[in-house]
Amino acid sequence: MGNCLCVKPATKDEVTTLNTREAPPAHFMIKIESFSVLEKYGIKKYETKEFVAGDYKCNGGGLNLYRRLILKFNGKDSDYISVYLAMADTTSLPTNWEVNALLSVFLFNQIPGNYLSSTGRTLCFQATKSEWGISKFISRRQRIFARRKKVLSDPSNGYIIDDSCVFGAEVFVVKRELVIERVLLTNVNTYYNHALEISGLYQLPQRWVCEEFDAGGQKCYWFSASNSSWGRPVYIDLATINDPNKGFIVKDCCLLNIEINVKAVARVS
Repeated sequence: MGNCLCVKPATKDEVTTLNTREAPPAHFMIKIESFSVLEKYGIKKYETKEFVAGDYKCNGGGLNLYRRLILKFNGKDSDYISVYLAMADTTSLPTNWEVNALLSVFLFNQIPGNYLSSTGRTLCFQATKSEWGISKFISRRQRIFARRKKVLSDPSNGYIIDDSCVFGAEVFVVKRELVIERVLLTNVNTYYNHALEISGLYQLPQRWVCEEFDAGGQKCYWFSASNSSWGRPVYIDLATINDPNKGFIVKDCCLLNIEINVKAVARVS
């Protein structure tokens, strides 16, 4: 997965885990030039243009979901950059719509050429709450070895170079296409015996399958030792079974008795 950086917010119990990866975000990227102007003029947030990520299925049809990324730079906790995802247009959605989406936020590291990304978070967008995100995506400052160091704005970190930085986002809609399988296990624990008479033994082909028989409601077969898919591939040696003094084969005929112990039966629906 790559290197991992834990950015610790002011509260001890809140930790944002960031990973690095080579592939760029799949859905949206924004390049901010003259980044220092944001702080200089106290610009608190920027809302991107709309982009399509995922779709919403309703009544057999599908609607594209338009999103907008919101970057907040000088919020209540000015040590952090906040990144939010908002539904851009919900007029075509049903009254009580609900969309679950997996959001990952990215920041381009311009020195190695890879991306710092947040661990995907599942967000529930609703008619009453159409904006979700990460309030503390990355810190502008982080305490390292008992001193203050700028995590975002220090050019040596590679996130802001020539006063420019690149953010991105991936949004995957969690579609409700769940398949449910029901398994009913019945405790049987029953023995079944099946007698089988084989005539013309020496004229049988190398692989021979008997007629099916029932054991615990299941169709079973008996096949020759040359097929070792089930059972014992070596049951008795040819020298022993062909010895007329042993009595296993009489007049080119032999008798087999098959005993099956059915422990349980599984019924899948």
